[in-house]
Amino acid sequence: MKIVRFLSAGSERLGRLHDDGRVTLLDGELFGRLTDSGRPATVDKLLAPLEPRDILCIGLNYKRHAAEGGQAVPEHPVLFLKNSGAVQNPGDPIELPRTLRSDMVDYECELAVVIGKSCRNVPRARALDHVLGYTCANDVSARDWQRNGGGGQWCRGKTFATFCPLGPALVTTDELADPGRLAIRTILNGAVMQDWNTADMIFDVPTLVEFLSASMHLRPGTVILTGTPHGVGFARTPPVYLRPGDEVTIEIEGIGRLTNPVIEEPAAR
Repeated sequence: MKIVRFLSAGSERLGRLHDDGRVTLLDGELFGRLTDSGRPATVDKLLAPLEPRDILCIGLNYKRHAAEGGQAVPEHPVLFLKNSGAVQNPGDPIELPRTLRSDMVDYECELAVVIGKSCRNVPRARALDHVLGYTCANDVSARDWQRNGGGGQWCRGKTFATFCPLGPALVTTDELADPGRLAIRTILNGAVMQDWNTADMIFDVPTLVEFLSASMHLRPGTVILTGTPHGVGFARTPPVYLRPGDEVTIEIEGIGRLTNPVIEEPAAR
């Protein structure tokens, strides 16, 4: 099932996205039992498929991406975090930071994994039993703050407001059984910048769930960003960074297209 979260007449609702573009209302809760009511829905505004409880992110998880950055293949998954306040809806803008200014904001297409059942110390063989589904993510990154402003940690450059667009739909595991063989792309202003496959992951989804749940609780609503393939802006000659007026689309096979415009951060609110 493809699940969307949206506003309709001022209320937040869940719906089932059909192949013909129709949306029907779902009864129940995202991490409980959901039933397709069959009733047509009016979607006034599409939202990110969920409000994440935690956002766990994996760096350097594609072989060619590690190579383009001159990094060794890691022995264990490289973990960093994003603030849940970084989440952005499909269609809403990525804001280039201006209070803590960055002119080196980069795109990163990523497969996002949504945990549906609480787990701890899950073996790889049963890891996918705890996954509700998958969605598209853009791990937007301010490279200057990532490298130089975070005291050696990546979080500062990765977690500005709007730096985690998610969507457009959450595709459940019954419809997307193998996350390890999906085409994944970034399209910037109509030009394809990243075009690869999740088969190039160093640590696949079951391995990541096993590793992240080791001696740690993963709760329903935890989102895992699984890393990005090669083709990011900082590694290009000359580098390509996001600018006001840009439009960036993340496309993943079987999930859909997540598109966001780019603007400057508005003045203090």
